[in-house]
Amino acid sequence: MTRNFTSRNLVHANFWDVDNLQISRCSHCNQDALWMNGTLIFPESTTAPLPNPDMPEDVKEAYLEASLISTKSPRGAAALLRLAIQTLCVHLGQSGKHINSDIANLVKAGLPVQIQKALDIVRVVGNNAVHPGVIDLDDNPNTVQALFKLINQIVQDRITQPKEIDTLYSSLPEDTREAIEKRDTPKS
Repeated sequence: MTRNFTSRNLVHANFWDVDNLQISRCSHCNQDALWMNGTLIFPESTTAPLPNPDMPEDVKEAYLEASLISTKSPRGAAALLRLAIQTLCVHLGQSGKHINSDIANLVKAGLPVQIQKALDIVRVVGNNAVHPGVIDLDDNPNTVQALFKLINQIVQDRITQPKEIDTLYSSLPEDTREAIEKRDTPKS
């Protein structure tokens, strides 16, 4: 049943009640929200952590899509997070065609064991989530939440930390950097 907004519907200046649908306006961001029977339906809520600010945009796209469905479809979210890892491998210098091979190549290039394990956890859980009977993420939604954290940790280790160190290193005096490079150049 649709009702016109009247003074008797107006609860207060930023909240309207129409049968079981409520519209509110956030006093912080000034955006509207829709509630049905006291449950937020728009914007969709998520319990996933925000993506690392250094996450590449195409990886972030899959990550955010996964975050939007993580409570409704943990299996779908896990599959999207696996896609995010595969896309991230491209940013780490790999082909992105075969995620298992990409991780193996990163290991050969000196990838820390903890990051290798994090990549493989997201890869395996994401793979198994789409195969019937292999893993039931509905029984343990915390698993998907852990995958979000792992992806952020991988980005922190592989992108954020090197960027921060390079920024600090480049702030050293030029003659000091030259002396360090001379020290580290192999003697012939």
